[in-house]
Amino acid sequence: MNFKLKKQHLLSLLPDTLVQTHGPGHARFLSFDDGPHPEHTPRLLDLLAAHDIRASFFVVGDRAERYPAVVERIVAEGHLLGNHSWSHNRFGRLPLREQVAELERTDALLAGFDHQPRHRVRPPQGVLPLPLFLHLARRGRSIAYWSYDSMDYRGQSPMELADQLRRRPPQAGDIVLMHDDSALAGDALAMLLPQWCAEGHAFQALLPEAS
Repeated sequence: MNFKLKKQHLLSLLPDTLVQTHGPGHARFLSFDDGPHPEHTPRLLDLLAAHDIRASFFVVGDRAERYPAVVERIVAEGHLLGNHSWSHNRFGRLPLREQVAELERTDALLAGFDHQPRHRVRPPQGVLPLPLFLHLARRGRSIAYWSYDSMDYRGQSPMELADQLRRRPPQAGDIVLMHDDSALAGDALAMLLPQWCAEGHAFQALLPEAS
């Protein structure tokens, strides 16, 4: 088992109140990191709306500040708004106080869109240093991780990504990691969602963080 899979397995053993890697029931949970993007996120929202699907968007604070209309649409259409830090810096290289400051600054910005004081946290690159984990745990924060990595960041074509996901599709309860800072995830899902929906698969957003 490689390091990434071993880490994911260990995180899956923790209670959801600390780290969530799977969602409840038979639904699949699409999640998108690194947006909002002024072109790619709206196209993805169009696709999700066409299939009546709700998803989770873990946005970067400074990008949300630049593209507020996109964030407003994410909230208006019933998707979950999550916290992916302010600058998407490499958390493993930042001291704890700077990690916390990035998350708190993003929470404060996002509260202006969805009126929620706290948001589900997904640290950049999935990096979860122990001091940050303990800090969040002491404050009752649940980290939103994933169980299914689409690997849509590897530079493949939309057809290649769609074929990869078709060969090994997400299963019931899987939280699917994707990204909306490029067209790739949306283009691949445009090929896959008609089939998946026709087969009766349901898709939901993750639950918001308790206040």
